Amino acid sequence: MEILTWTYLLVGLSFALYIGIAIWTRAGSTQEFYIAGGGVSPLANGMATAADWMSAASFISMAGIISFAGYDGSVYLMGWTGGYVLLALLLAPYLRKFGKFTVPDFVGDRYYSNTAKVVAVICALFISFTYVAGQMRGVGIVFSRYLEVPIEWGVVIGMCIVFFYAVLGGMKGITYTQVAQYCVLIFAYMVPAIFISMQLTGNPIPQLGLGGTVADGTPLLDKLDGVMTELGFAAYTSGRKSITDMFMITLALMVGTAGLPHVIVRFFTVPRVKDARLSAGYALVFIAILYTTAPAIAAFGIYNAIETTSEKNISELPEWISTWQKTDLISVDDKNGDGKVQYVADPALNELTIDRDIMVLASPEIAQLPNWVVGLVAAGAMAAALSTAAGLLLVISTSISRDLFKTFRPEISDKKELRIARIAAAGAVLLAGYFGVNPPGFVAQVVAFAFGLAAASFFPVIIMGIFSTRINKEGAISGMITGLVFTIGYIVYFKFISPETNSAEYWWFGVSPEGIGSIGMILNFLVCGIVSHLTPAPPQAVQDMVQEIRIPRGAGKAQDH
Repeated sequence: MEILTWTYLLVGLSFALYIGIAIWTRAGSTQEFYIAGGGVSPLANGMATAADWMSAASFISMAGIISFAGYDGSVYLMGWTGGYVLLALLLAPYLRKFGKFTVPDFVGDRYYSNTAKVVAVICALFISFTYVAGQMRGVGIVFSRYLEVPIEWGVVIGMCIVFFYAVLGGMKGITYTQVAQYCVLIFAYMVPAIFISMQLTGNPIPQLGLGGTVADGTPLLDKLDGVMTELGFAAYTSGRKSITDMFMITLALMVGTAGLPHVIVRFFTVPRVKDARLSAGYALVFIAILYTTAPAIAAFGIYNAIETTSEKNISELPEWISTWQKTDLISVDDKNGDGKVQYVADPALNELTIDRDIMVLASPEIAQLPNWVVGLVAAGAMAAALSTAAGLLLVISTSISRDLFKTFRPEISDKKELRIARIAAAGAVLLAGYFGVNPPGFVAQVVAFAFGLAAASFFPVIIMGIFSTRINKEGAISGMITGLVFTIGYIVYFKFISPETNSAEYWWFGVSPEGIGSIGMILNFLVCGIVSHLTPAPPQAVQDMVQEIRIPRGAGKAQDH
């Protein structure tokens, strides 16, 4: 069968599965809509968390960044995986024990203030909308290539699918849909990786294939270093970013992970605190399967892309180039008129432009794998993008219905609250679609901005809310506003107001917009701590509550003998 036929078949079957699960698990109460009734098993929650976590940025864009950035792209691997460990160890069990559905719920109760809760809602909305823009962009790219429609229409189709199962099923529907989506995405990621690893190195394990040798006996990474330097690029395994910026981006991604509301809320769907810890462990294993494979996919992809295009006659370019040219994500421009493609570092001479977001999707075609593998990757990419988009849309709808509306109208019924949540989700889908059509950057870059916002706004007030009894509402509100405004202002300035100055020589302290969330976080900590110590301490009841959160359930008091 043709690629398009396989794609329609596999994507159609996966969508039918997701929609069927959404109907089967339709939420009938606010508790089921927000936290799936709190009865999800740790194994299922671990799979759902992994799917929620591994977005279009992980599936589509991360390996693409590593393909073109080489060593510098490792910040995404280190930051995102390290951040999940931080979340699992430091935050998840305590937030689960606190017993609130959402991060703004926690902030409102811990800091005994509706104002603090509203500020937290605003932070959650900024983070979620920034993050979901990247997911919808990923959806558009997948549909644009495989269903042969413009990116704009691809985003619209994805919006309709997400709207159906996220708005209908809430967290209950999303959780069990994400279990299915994890199975689809991890299978779709690993199958081509194994195929290509066998082709290039003879080793079926991609992680080992990355350190293997190619046909002429040269180690793959040495071969890549040589090829890249010949074309004028830096060696693949060498770094070009400053150590400061590398550190700040990694830190922003790590602590941003620990402040992401759509991931944190997953730990409220299990019955007990013990199950929250267990599901975090399962999720880490499921996530590691993809994350340890991404560097191999990246190296294989860029190696094959250069081998099949550089110095080739334009009339002899492989079919995958012409196929992707239809999406405007690849362009060929014969600047010197010699009829050959020059892929070089110098922008004035370079004749081949490849959007980094397509590398994972295009790899099976570049490697000439069977058509069903190409269709499978399309289904996996859709699963990755839609699973995270659904989780984010639920955070947005919950923030509006529960954390905003019910805060000021506590008398509303569960039925009306559920209706407001669904209306809010529908509105969020439309706005997310707009950002998907007009994103502020490539998928992983947009997602990195979301992590920076989470690092600068949520992480300090959550971590200090758990481990300090002295931090009060004045400090929390001041810290969140400072971190959020500073980080948004920095990103907007360099990405929109003055993009021509978006380079290391103009960045403050040499920190890029992707890493500025670390500075925002530090400012949040400082402002929060200083303001808290200049204003009255929290009520004794709040201090007692904070102490109680950190005591394991079942722990008895010491006895005097």
